[in-house]
Amino acid sequence: MDSPLYLRPRVDGRLRDLLAQPALLHDLVRALGSPLNVVLPDRIADNVTAFRGVHRRHHLRGEVFFAHKANRSSALLRRLAATPAGIDVASVGELQHALGAGFTPRRVMATGPKTREFLWLAARCGITVNLDSAGELDDLVDLVRRHELPAVRVLARLSAFTSAGATVLARPSRFGTPMAEVDGLLARLAAARDAVELVGVAYHLDTIGLTEKATALEACLTVLAAAHRYDLHPRVVDIGGGFGVDYLADGAQWERWTSELARAVLGRRPELTWGGHGYGWRAEAGTLRGALGLYPAHRPSAGHRYLEELLATSAVGLGGRTLATLLQEHLYDLWVEPGRALVDQCGVVLARVLEVRPSAAGCHLVRLDLNAGDVSLEEHGVMMDPILLPARASVPPATGSDGHPVYLLGNLCLEADLITRRAVFLPTLPQAGDVLAFANTAGYFMDFSADHALHQPVARMVAAWQDAGVWRWCLDEEYWPLDAGRRSSAHEQDPGATTARPIPSPRLQEIAAA
Repeated sequence: MDSPLYLRPRVDGRLRDLLAQPALLHDLVRALGSPLNVVLPDRIADNVTAFRGVHRRHHLRGEVFFAHKANRSSALLRRLAATPAGIDVASVGELQHALGAGFTPRRVMATGPKTREFLWLAARCGITVNLDSAGELDDLVDLVRRHELPAVRVLARLSAFTSAGATVLARPSRFGTPMAEVDGLLARLAAARDAVELVGVAYHLDTIGLTEKATALEACLTVLAAAHRYDLHPRVVDIGGGFGVDYLADGAQWERWTSELARAVLGRRPELTWGGHGYGWRAEAGTLRGALGLYPAHRPSAGHRYLEELLATSAVGLGGRTLATLLQEHLYDLWVEPGRALVDQCGVVLARVLEVRPSAAGCHLVRLDLNAGDVSLEEHGVMMDPILLPARASVPPATGSDGHPVYLLGNLCLEADLITRRAVFLPTLPQAGDVLAFANTAGYFMDFSADHALHQPVARMVAAWQDAGVWRWCLDEEYWPLDAGRRSSAHEQDPGATTARPIPSPRLQEIAAA
């Protein structure tokens, strides 16, 4: 039999230590239900420190804004408010949440498509507005003038970049003003200087390609220079997000799984997916066609490391100097908007196993007490295995080295409610009452798609942290970082670390003392 095709998640630091507490996690699921989301607020502060370290190493000024859409947690936001980071909000609700979590208006930026109500509240609060179009500019100017508000700080989001050197294929975007229309936009901004103050330009590209992003950053630098012709003096380049996450512990596992998937699609090995799903690949006359529509789950250069790599890239059309050097020379500020990268290793989704039964295909079906909306890995094309937390204190080791292929099924009365469309290999076959932990799911997979389909409850959320080596927890909405600077972790040192101190449950105290 072929050896198992594991896709083990990368787990480190605080998250690794939390997952080493199965009794605590089982107690939380018994008390609060399945599914259950657990977030680690202190880890988001560690990630902020890592991103700000890139600015420091390159002697750059700038800001780190968390893309709020990645996670709804109040605990993460409140902990973030206790760091120097800012927040990027894309709706009225997100803006209200950010202000209520402790962010001052100067640390908040509005992005994405905006209603007039959103623009009105942004202008009233005095937050920075990242303008997506000339129409948004007109709406904002009208609101500021009509209500006699102070001028609003704005960035102009740009798109449709071209390269001065080798041809770079720029993918289309629904956001931002095309570069070909920049002069007209600058003229309109200059004419509205009583209502808006242009502080910078921005872009956000839905790609992991360094060359494409470097081309966009280079173009933004030329726009900053061109703005002086209109007596505008912007000093900020906002390069958006898309820094990515390295989800898998072993790149070789990813390479092997994708190779075996190709063989399965071509019919050269047994199927690896439900109904022969090819994730974008298909077989035509013995040839593999299409494109693999999955997130590159193994990315060693991700998060703040990706930012380092981008800044080290040469600007072909501006003398070949690095982008970091050009930013330094012109004293421009660099703003970034990481989403999933800022909540890397910040959370886990826990799900109770309800039933395990064999299938005619020779593998097992594992039904969980959650649905595909509660942990939307498939929706976002991210492949990584859950971690099995057995209900019993000791479980016999798996026999042999073949592993156990299983399909993970959701709790909805729908054929399509598959947690995974691929066969997941687990070292031990789960049993009813066990818990599966979907690690590193705080960025987009935890609550982005959660809903009350079939009146199923959405997951409750708790915040967890370590206090003098003891794990504490509270409901997400009850977490407040009241003791800033009192504690640092044994793994990641963060001078600004804070913790909340709700009273632990008696059961939790018993676990800690055991």
